Amino acid sequence: MDPPGSRLLPRDLWRIPETRKKGWYLALMAPNVKGPGYCWLDPSRLYCNQQGLQDCITDLLQPFWEDPIDLVAGIDAMGFILGAAIANTLQKGFLAIRKAGHLCVETYTQPYADYSLRQKVMEVRTDAITPGLRVLLVDQWIETGGTMQAAIQLVEQQGGIVAGVAAICIEDSEGGRWIQAQYKCSHCVPNHLMPQFNQHQLESFSTLGVRHSLV
Repeated sequence: MDPPGSRLLPRDLWRIPETRKKGWYLALMAPNVKGPGYCWLDPSRLYCNQQGLQDCITDLLQPFWEDPIDLVAGIDAMGFILGAAIANTLQKGFLAIRKAGHLCVETYTQPYADYSLRQKVMEVRTDAITPGLRVLLVDQWIETGGTMQAAIQLVEQQGGIVAGVAAICIEDSEGGRWIQAQYKCSHCVPNHLMPQFNQHQLESFSTLGVRHSLV
């Protein structure tokens, strides 16, 4: 049974503001109300709003429109949503970079530590990335950067070129800073909101009508 008052109160997910500033859709995201063991917020809530999803994709692609991109790769699992949508927008193919144990074909593997510092293994099929192929890597979120760094290694070890990295948010962590220093990156968070994202507490949470939050 859910703790009393832990649920979000109803809110119109479909409202579109008259003036759509960059990142307006970030306020649609919902905080964690289930406690430890879950991410601190749910970015996928914004995908329910068609205009929010479309504007998010447009913002992520803004730096890459003129760049040569051969393939879009999304990272298991939430990166599949944005990655596939971006691939469709660019009219490019989509490659799933998966957590180990899900692909029934020959794979290359790469160990990594995720945002919770748990040790995991990522894998990709051996026949998709060829030398010189320019790959845009997409994930929903980059917190510590370990997952994205593993995806980068899988691309580069096969001779592929990382054309860019895109995520809703790239946090100001050691790993996040390294990725932004080494590769062309894109994310959706305006500069004035970054301190809130780095602290894992958004002012927009209060507008969702959260009566009790465990974040």
